[in-house]
Amino acid sequence: MTRSTERRTAARYARRAGAFVVACALIAMSAGGALAQRGGRGGGIDPRLFGSSGEFYTPPDFHGNPAYDGRFTFARLKYRGYAMWAGREGPGWAHDYPDADEHLMRILREVTAVRPFVEAGNIVGGAIVALDDPALFRYPVGYLSEPGGWTPTDAEVKGMHDWLLKGGFVIFDDFNQFHWQNAQQQMAKVLPGLRPMQLTGNEPIFDSFFKIDVKLIERQCMANRRACYRGIPKYWAYFQDNDPKKRMLALGNVDADIGEFWQWSAQGFAPVDVSNEAYKLGVNWIVYALTH
Repeated sequence: MTRSTERRTAARYARRAGAFVVACALIAMSAGGALAQRGGRGGGIDPRLFGSSGEFYTPPDFHGNPAYDGRFTFARLKYRGYAMWAGREGPGWAHDYPDADEHLMRILREVTAVRPFVEAGNIVGGAIVALDDPALFRYPVGYLSEPGGWTPTDAEVKGMHDWLLKGGFVIFDDFNQFHWQNAQQQMAKVLPGLRPMQLTGNEPIFDSFFKIDVKLIERQCMANRRACYRGIPKYWAYFQDNDPKKRMLALGNVDADIGEFWQWSAQGFAPVDVSNEAYKLGVNWIVYALTH
């Protein structure tokens, strides 16, 4: 299926199904034993026990990357060291893994024409990739959690630069304004000359599959702290040639943690309508990346 055909099919499905399908999928997920959680944050293990800060952490639930077969595969981007440590979940880039990745891919498969990798044996959710790994070019979308702990090497800067200019798209998630400062400093190395722009909610990415009302998300945050425990989310992006009419290369979910809602949606972490919005955001980010 061509991208244009896939997009038309997805759009028809979106108009026909709407947010109700996402809600139904979440309810089915809650009842499914196959989506049992694997454990969350906790514990006070000293990260230095695992090695030097120049090494990559290996999550306990990681069993290798899926074999590449051309399907869309969710790629979680890793960085060296143990910054933003959270017990069993490890450093910041590994937070919510693998449940968030798996749950989002199940939703994506149910409500769009995309047929992503979901699981094969004990490998679930997707791949974990370093920015200087040539295999990165197999993955059109990369997800980088907690960029406050991200300090890429020169090789990783080059790898990410080349990947983004070849059509890659990165999603930064699970961080606050303070950590956004570090992300911007590192992105200035990756994409020199480009600057982040705050989004209004009217950009194409908010209407790439679902019609997302950012004001609704703001109201949810004000009404229920569990809806947005970091605060009112803001969305910033880097565009090709600093032109918001051109392709978006990177998106930052500032003061947001949508991966947390993906991870815990089956456990009643937040009201269903709030988890719905988190999934709709994730689906839109991916559909936008695949069609632009």
